Amino acid sequence: MIVQICVGSSCHLRGAEKLVELFQKAIAEHGLEDEITLAGSFCAGKCNRVGVTVTVDGEVYTGITAEGFEEFFTDKILKPILNERN
Repeated sequence: MIVQICVGSSCHLRGAEKLVELFQKAIAEHGLEDEITLAGSFCAGKCNRVGVTVTVDGEVYTGITAEGFEEFFTDKILKPILNERN
């Protein structure tokens, strides 16, 4: 799975750095280092008034915030990986 976090100027101002930290921590805590490639990307062209743009295997999600990170990570990262394993 490839997870790209927009680090363009708009997303940077909306918390991209914090999201990178949260992703790194969650990936390590769940032992997913071999299953997830975490990368930064420049502007995805999907700027939102709130939050950061995150792309997961080509699917673009906008407005991701530190407050909504746990739900996003569970729904869009963990569940697909667990489903793939089964």
